[in-house]
Amino acid sequence: MSSVNLKYIYLFIAFLTSIQLFGHPMPSSMVVLKVHEKSISGEIQLPLGELQSAIGMGVDDHSEHLVERLGDTLRHYLMAHIRPRSFDGKAWTVTLGKMWVTEEKTNRATGDYRELIVMFSMVPPEHYDLRNFYFDYDVILHQVASHQILVNIKEDWQQGLVSEDSTLQQIGIIALDVPSGKIPVFQVSLQQGSTWQGFKNMVVLGIDHIAEGTDHILFILTLLLPAMLMVEDKKWGAYKGFKPSTLTLLKIVTAFTIGHSLTLLLGASQWLNLPVKPIEVCIAITILISAIHAFRPLYPKREVLIAGSFGLIHGMAFAETLTNLELSVKQMVLSILGFNIGIELMQLCIILVIFPLLLLLSQTRYYTIFRQIGAVIMIVMAIGWMVERIIE
Repeated sequence: MSSVNLKYIYLFIAFLTSIQLFGHPMPSSMVVLKVHEKSISGEIQLPLGELQSAIGMGVDDHSEHLVERLGDTLRHYLMAHIRPRSFDGKAWTVTLGKMWVTEEKTNRATGDYRELIVMFSMVPPEHYDLRNFYFDYDVILHQVASHQILVNIKEDWQQGLVSEDSTLQQIGIIALDVPSGKIPVFQVSLQQGSTWQGFKNMVVLGIDHIAEGTDHILFILTLLLPAMLMVEDKKWGAYKGFKPSTLTLLKIVTAFTIGHSLTLLLGASQWLNLPVKPIEVCIAITILISAIHAFRPLYPKREVLIAGSFGLIHGMAFAETLTNLELSVKQMVLSILGFNIGIELMQLCIILVIFPLLLLLSQTRYYTIFRQIGAVIMIVMAIGWMVERIIE
């Protein structure tokens, strides 16, 4: 058969496939990569319906305890179809990790949608470029011509791609080349990043963490409300002057900074590892206590000590952002430093905007009612947030 006729046959197959895709969308598989200093880790998301068509086994029809039953067979299959190599042909070392099945309830017509999730890692030969290689990957696609594989980057510290959310950066699609009837080898060529770019991104991440963190902003505001007032007969009294107010603020902010910096370091370094939910409840409690103190003094002349203690709790939450990043020692040190600088910059901006206004307002007769209303609002929000975290 001539090459011209073969080309038209493949084009006709592609046309039929497009009709099928229009009527019944064919799920794609996905490869999500995390670029580290000396290796690349990743996650493969394989629709079981497509995988069943590729390997001729009922993995979708009988997905119960799939990994326990066919784990070794699936690993052998995957290892045969994941073949990263350097540009000169040297093979990378591939290691498969944890596997599990996820299920999403859909409508009765299409049935439930199930995926096999596979964790893996790739290590290049020594002294070879990590950021430029061939990703020879054809899982499912080697048998299901209509299948597509979306390749994405989730983390690349040197490029500043480290996000708390699920944002992915798509770098390409692996699909059958219809005219040739072959699957092209996918080339990964990532831009060269830098330590400075990674550090800057962590500073921005710290700024965003405070800017988007209602809980931390509320806590800062509760610290500011009574900072310029004297305690008279176990109540908040008159304005105590610019210099004493500023000195009190500096002491409180410094204590809070030392507290959260310490637990940020311990938590991000995995020396201190506590569950997220109790930490979030404790943060709500710190806001509640601080708001009650802003309404009526609970711990007069001990604000600095309390701020430092509460800072320890908030630092554990800050650390949660960094604990899931698989970074080298050098990258982790720079990340902790940059993230903490970002937090301090944002806190400083909030203080510079709010504190002067509170200083002026505290010298008027309206400040008492303003402070009390503000404290009550924060008490209600803290209780609501605490209850929400407890019942989740």
